[in-house]
Amino acid sequence: MDAKNIDRLWPHIHWLTVLAQQGSYTSAARRLSVSKAAMSQRMVELERAAGVALIQRTTRSLRLTEAGQRLVDQTRDAYACIAHSFADVQDMAEVPSGLLRVTAPVAFSRQQLVARLPEFMRRYPQIRLELDMNDALVSLASEGFDLALRHVEAPPDIYVARALCPTRTLLVASPGYLAERGTPTHPTQLEGHRHLHYPRQQGMATWAFERVGSRAPGARVTLPVRAGFVANNSEVLRDMACAGVGVALLPDFSAQRAVQLGELVEILPQWRPVGAFGRNIFALRPYSARAPRTVRALLDYLFDAFAQGFEAHAERP
Repeated sequence: MDAKNIDRLWPHIHWLTVLAQQGSYTSAARRLSVSKAAMSQRMVELERAAGVALIQRTTRSLRLTEAGQRLVDQTRDAYACIAHSFADVQDMAEVPSGLLRVTAPVAFSRQQLVARLPEFMRRYPQIRLELDMNDALVSLASEGFDLALRHVEAPPDIYVARALCPTRTLLVASPGYLAERGTPTHPTQLEGHRHLHYPRQQGMATWAFERVGSRAPGARVTLPVRAGFVANNSEVLRDMACAGVGVALLPDFSAQRAVQLGELVEILPQWRPVGAFGRNIFALRPYSARAPRTVRALLDYLFDAFAQGFEAHAERP
């Protein structure tokens, strides 16, 4: 094959690497902002030029052939190098510009992050910001995200991670609920209450508490969750707690305004909940020696914006 025809196939090979990452034509087309038909046509053209099948297709899935996987493995790093080189060139611009894709938890985004973004957009009008609100920690590389904000105990070590700000987990209930059912003075007394639970893992759900400042025997208590209501969103659990349905473990950024307004009361402040939510909000980015300028601009802005914690930009009523 002559050089001209090889040059024509560079985009096709890149699309194949994206297809390998995404695992489906639909997802790959969405990642590349092209139609599924265009994606399929490019792959047909690439296979025709290669003279060998690169993709095994079924009605429900696809996978690469040995030849296709070899082509992806041998070219993936080259395309990553091109992407990094282009990011370096973009950094030479005086003003950060371009598309910046960010993923963050739903509740944290609605209650804390979104309120801080207008000033960033005014400060950097050349940046186009795309926010994906999702509680799952997706693969940043395969989904094409530049930055993730996550509420976890320990971030995956495959990313460059930095703690954005600390958080606390609060045990709360409404004043009306406590007036009717009584206020627990020890974690074991929670067994007689209705629990509003955020599911974290399969199997038997438990709540664990440690007495603040004590390592004596009995300073840690674990009890089974008697869930009267389960939801994977802290806003929903907060609203159910405010309605007097039961007691809930909530991150402070979800609970703080309701506590300030007297709609919720913190229970057992001398005991620290363990393992329910992380102790920090982390900023994660794909590993590279140097972050793109747009990412650095947002990171610097967010670290400054969250320096005073959650109080300044609490969710509006």
